[in-house]
Amino acid sequence: MTVEMREGYEGTGPGAITPDGCAVELYERLPVGDEPDIIAAAVPAGAHILELGSGVGRMTHPLLERGFTVTAVDESADMLSRVRGARTVCSPIEDLDLGGEKFDVVMLASFLVHSGDEEVRRGMLRTCAGHVAEGGCVLIQREGEDYHTHVPRERVDPSGFTVRIASVEPAGDGVNSVRAEYVFPDAAWTQTFLARPLTKEQFESALEEAGLVVDAYLTPDGTWVRAVRKA
Repeated sequence: MTVEMREGYEGTGPGAITPDGCAVELYERLPVGDEPDIIAAAVPAGAHILELGSGVGRMTHPLLERGFTVTAVDESADMLSRVRGARTVCSPIEDLDLGGEKFDVVMLASFLVHSGDEEVRRGMLRTCAGHVAEGGCVLIQREGEDYHTHVPRERVDPSGFTVRIASVEPAGDGVNSVRAEYVFPDAAWTQTFLARPLTKEQFESALEEAGLVVDAYLTPDGTWVRAVRKA
């Protein structure tokens, strides 16, 4: 099946590549970090989580193990075919409509709020606001302050692969084209994607436009945020 790539996005390496340049086999290999613990500490036990951009279930599966119910949404059927134990919905996040269904927690991770296309970002945040229950919350993962300036940089994972942000190039209108490389002993992948750096003020303004307001910054670096509906 031919996948139509989103403009400005590209991926290389073995296996299926999603419209935003992510490689399915790569994400099956990537370990989960401390994100499930951050999420579990920020939301009620046993909450029903709407996970937007779940991919292969890298966070879905640890959240299920912690007793949460998860509805996993991704635009890639190839990604969702790897998710186990959760209800799955194949849809672009910005177009999602679950017919009035509401969730205790809506989660937008993987820096998706930094989409290079402002209309896509607006659509994603509208989806968050439209699917969170009264009294519920939205968890959002932001980029760190130096993500676009501390380049090139690389990290060698304890499990034996290297992640490298190889380049960040201006692509116009405040957007950068970012190239990431993932090198394993037996395979390598690249992803090129568009990202829009957002100051704290710009981020909070984008939330406000969608009817959301920051409830708490959950990590010292401000990358994980809990938001709620504006009163």
